Amino acid sequence: MNSKSYKIKEKISDALELPKDITLDIPKISILGTDSVLIENHKGVISYCDNQIRVNTGCGVLTVSGQRLTIKSIIQEEIIITGNISNVSY
Repeated sequence: MNSKSYKIKEKISDALELPKDITLDIPKISILGTDSVLIENHKGVISYCDNQIRVNTGCGVLTVSGQRLTIKSIIQEEIIITGNISNVSY
């Protein structure tokens, strides 16, 4: 999405008070302590191992790093990652 298109969608979202994560196709990430990450509005898993999980999103690749990582749940709208999480980054 180009910058102009993004700005227009952002203004419409603000004017109509719509959630930006839905209207702008960006992820909503919730981190619960050091043992759980919820990623909403994802585009799929790119790679998965016990110390790093990479998830495609509308604004880049999200990397969750740690130890004993597992995907507890994955559905079209969200992914729940559990384990000893040390880092979440783009």
